[in-house]
Amino acid sequence: MRVHLLLSAALLSLAAALVGCGSGKPSDPKTAVIAMFGAMEKNDKATLAHLLDLGELMKNLNEDYALQTDEPRHFTSPEQILEDLTDGGKTKERWFAYQRIVNEVEMTADDLATVEVTFVDKEASKGYRTKFGLHVVNDRWKIYTFNAFPTGS
Repeated sequence: MRVHLLLSAALLSLAAALVGCGSGKPSDPKTAVIAMFGAMEKNDKATLAHLLDLGELMKNLNEDYALQTDEPRHFTSPEQILEDLTDGGKTKERWFAYQRIVNEVEMTADDLATVEVTFVDKEASKGYRTKFGLHVVNDRWKIYTFNAFPTGS
């Protein structure tokens, strides 16, 4: 029983470190993006809410971050975004249909960064390069924007 409790505590500490909480210093932005894809895979809305700046994502009215959409969708609640990024959501369906490559981090300030993610459609020989915008909120990196555009290829 004691071993089980110690193992559980160690796993919780590791999970907290991966998403940048409790350390006083934010983890790196790339770790937050990788954790977001893991949460999407597990349909973990609580972790997604922890990693995303949902208020900022709702402000995006000009572009749709789901790949290959004709018109931007407008989200009127954080729950709509979380549903879109988990099972049954258009964005999860499209993003997980492609190979996802988390690329370089570009720090634009101490508390502002972008992480490039490439979605590769092998069948169509086409790539979609996305720059996720992240900023530090309460000592954690949070994703506040997605911006997808084709790279050709």
